[in-house]
Amino acid sequence: MSLAKTKTKRSKLHDSRRPEAHELTDLALRACLVASDAAFNIKDFLVNSSRMAFLAVRDCEKELDRIERQMDEQLPAAITQVSEPEARELLACLRFSNELERIGDLLWGVGQRVQNLQIKLPKADSEQLIEMIGILEKMLQQVREGFTQREIDQVYKSLFRRHVTYHEKMLRSADVLLMAQALERAGDHATNLAEELFRLVEGRSLRHMPKKQVKD
Repeated sequence: MSLAKTKTKRSKLHDSRRPEAHELTDLALRACLVASDAAFNIKDFLVNSSRMAFLAVRDCEKELDRIERQMDEQLPAAITQVSEPEARELLACLRFSNELERIGDLLWGVGQRVQNLQIKLPKADSEQLIEMIGILEKMLQQVREGFTQREIDQVYKSLFRRHVTYHEKMLRSADVLLMAQALERAGDHATNLAEELFRLVEGRSLRHMPKKQVKD
């Protein structure tokens, strides 16, 4: 697994959030992917002494630094342009990037320490370190999945709201038609009353009179 493969894919569906919130949320999600990549590669380095894995951990650490800087630079302006719930989300994204940047630093530090060892790690120590990294990797995966699921939930809720709104419009149209129908029927009943009044006054029914005579 390489850093080049950890690309955040933005859903083609758009929810109601502003572009500023979208961009920084995507950035936090990318940081999750990069940190997971760092954990995968530090484990690979410990298991296989892979030079490429060691360099990948370094690249991940640099990328997490870059993401944190970008978050710091963009968030102050972005947070003034969004609603209160979106502002809370942006603050959470900032905390995410801070924590993930620290994880990147720590994993890179582990890699450097292993690289500088004069003797090979004892097998028992190596196995326990690998086990710990495996747990960290799973934790980061769960965080990423939780974050992604939250994004999916938000898109779903936005889609649901849009369809409910459309449905409400359809219901309003149906209400208008039903009201018009009721008024038409009320008009029919008013016509019947007029006919009954004519029958009462004239002693004969309009329904059986020739059309020409009724018009007259």
